[in-house]
Amino acid sequence: MTATKSGVIVVEDNEITVSNPQKLLWTEAGITKIEYLQKLIALSPYLLTYSRNRYMTVIRYPNGVDGKSFYQKNAPNPLPDFVKTAVHNAIEYIHMDSLSTLLWLGNLAALEFHPSFEYIGGEEPAEWVLDIDPSQEEEPRLMEAVAIIGEALTSMGIESVPKTSGATGVQIFVPILKGHTFEQLRRIGKFIGNYLTQKHPELFTIERLKKNREDRIYIDYVQHWAGKSLSAPYTPRARKEATVSTPLTWDEVRKGISPKQFTLQTIEARLKEKGDLIAKVKKQSLESVIEFIGL
Repeated sequence: MTATKSGVIVVEDNEITVSNPQKLLWTEAGITKIEYLQKLIALSPYLLTYSRNRYMTVIRYPNGVDGKSFYQKNAPNPLPDFVKTAVHNAIEYIHMDSLSTLLWLGNLAALEFHPSFEYIGGEEPAEWVLDIDPSQEEEPRLMEAVAIIGEALTSMGIESVPKTSGATGVQIFVPILKGHTFEQLRRIGKFIGNYLTQKHPELFTIERLKKNREDRIYIDYVQHWAGKSLSAPYTPRARKEATVSTPLTWDEVRKGISPKQFTLQTIEARLKEKGDLIAKVKKQSLESVIEFIGL
């Protein structure tokens, strides 16, 4: 198949046509479509964990990362029989619940996977995420800032996992038990954001408008809401380095590790060494925090 313009692979008893397998999707990193699909197979046990039962938005790059892209929420037509969908707010989302569906999307040059914060058919948050967004493309203080936020969470009894966004920022992921609301989590996020911006006004901001942030690092607690989405743990990103959104240890954060070292070329060795760092944290109740800050 690799020497032809198209071919067929069989996955989970489903036939998937792979078009232009030698097309370069990441030019600088030298990753072709067929190589990308092989990487998705390696990522699938981890990526699918955070994609199943979610409304999936993908970003497609038909001509690779150097070409134009578009967000796809509505499922394209026609669909293979094995691809499931779920309707929410008049949008027919893809339900990425299998390796077959993942590879089918990979063949369509879906290079990024952004699942919803809630499960299909539900109203509660599946987890809590703070999005830490630098105002500059290169921000040498980023990991220092993330470490400070992590310490604040720990002081509140909240166990969390930092993960690279795969782009410029870091997201702090908190596994939670059922029973919380988006409103409660947003208020906790606002409490933390206000506290840190007052304590470190030169470093942090909760200003929504980027033009008003100057060089400060934005603590985005607003993005976490029903109907919104964020880059999944272990999703590739359409950056020239072929980065992957990767969970980190807090020791790595304190040492100032570079997010750019986690790529499609390095992620398999990383997973063999570390496994899924998020899965190692038990789901938590935040009721004591909610009670403490009077929500």
